[in-house]
Amino acid sequence: MWEPSARYPDPNVVIMDPSFAKYRVVLASVERLATGCRWSEGPVWFGDGRYVLWSDIPNNRILKWDEETGVVSVFRRPSNNANGNTRDRQGRLVTCEHDARRVTRTEYDGSITVLADNYKGKKLNSPNDVVVKSDGSIWFTDPPFGILAYYEGHVAASEITPAVYRLDPATGQLSMMTDAVPGPNGLAFSPDEKILYIVASRADPREIHAYDVVDGRSLANGRVFIDAKGGTPDGFRVDVDGNLWCGWGMGDPELDGVRIFNPGGDPIGHIRLPERCANLCFGGRHRNRLFMAASHGLYSLYVNTQGVAGG
Repeated sequence: MWEPSARYPDPNVVIMDPSFAKYRVVLASVERLATGCRWSEGPVWFGDGRYVLWSDIPNNRILKWDEETGVVSVFRRPSNNANGNTRDRQGRLVTCEHDARRVTRTEYDGSITVLADNYKGKKLNSPNDVVVKSDGSIWFTDPPFGILAYYEGHVAASEITPAVYRLDPATGQLSMMTDAVPGPNGLAFSPDEKILYIVASRADPREIHAYDVVDGRSLANGRVFIDAKGGTPDGFRVDVDGNLWCGWGMGDPELDGVRIFNPGGDPIGHIRLPERCANLCFGGRHRNRLFMAASHGLYSLYVNTQGVAGG
């Protein structure tokens, strides 16, 4: 049975490089907020309601953790095996749905609008993760993971190459940004939005690729930014200093948790969890609380930085 550390500083917050020390809050420790999931993913913070939503993909539900009471409840079931979540620049929930093979937006009145379910008449595979740029454009990855088995979606034939897409906020036009990333998974922009980072989850070993964002609408100069060297980056978010906070784990238990890289791609810190972390987000009133969706539950840690908007 996992127990939080009773000691400060928490030994689960590991400084791999001295530059990470300033991001550790000495009197903060890793907290388990919820457990009982089959595969936790896609956390997103709603500051106006003081709650976190996250996906429990195999259980076909989106869960809600309330900051005021600590109560966990079901926000939506069925969720079409929802995976990644974020908010658009108007505060509405944007969700990737494996089973329905689409990206949706939840309106203020609770109704659901389909934003994308096909590209040039062919069904999407299973949208995985999503971010919203400051211009309102929605960027998402579309690997086939949700159509490979019945655990996180349903078995179906892939009609298109796995790719990264951009949805134009004015026209609703869907454009393919790149299909050169093997198994495109988590994605996030640098603070100035000049770089888009994308996890290549079918590279061996896994990699995080970087692309220059040209005129805010296209990608160029794709390159390997981080070689995971046996680690398994999945979903991630970026802080205001440009550091990448990456869900990490699988295989070696010592790797389970969150691995932090500086803007140069060097590992500087690690947050140890008792299970693999799939995805995370920054939240709390000051966006300085890290919420981590790990295999069976949801964890949090206060850190001395803030997440950038749009994740």
